Amino acid sequence: MIRKIKDLYLKYKEIILYLVFGVGTTAVDWCIRFIFLRETMPMPLVHTIDAIAWVAAVTFAYITNRIFVFESKAKGLSNILSEVIKFAGSRVVTFIIQELIVAVIYRLLPPTAVVVISSVVVVILNYVFSKLIVFRKSDKK
Repeated sequence: MIRKIKDLYLKYKEIILYLVFGVGTTAVDWCIRFIFLRETMPMPLVHTIDAIAWVAAVTFAYITNRIFVFESKAKGLSNILSEVIKFAGSRVVTFIIQELIVAVIYRLLPPTAVVVISSVVVVILNYVFSKLIVFRKSDKK
């Protein structure tokens, strides 16, 4: 039984770790928002805290995805900077996609369904972009 669990883990390690660290990324985002956001804040400050939370979450996601999930071997400042730019850029793209999904289906479905649908699409797209674009394994040996 333990052997089967280990085999399953090894087979799906990347996806399992991606989901685990995805929960961590969400926790970073939510913790910052819950700690600093207050109901009486002016809207510009709310947006500033949202931006700080997003940057912290994306930074956490990049580091954990680079080290643990995709085990990037990129070396040198230019290669790592390229990776960071592709990662952040893909996260901006999926944020825009999420906002478009919300705008299109918000009036059609209950808010909970909208959040679940948009979140699932974003998680899948973030994984695909990370796997195929950001942390793509080099064909060079």
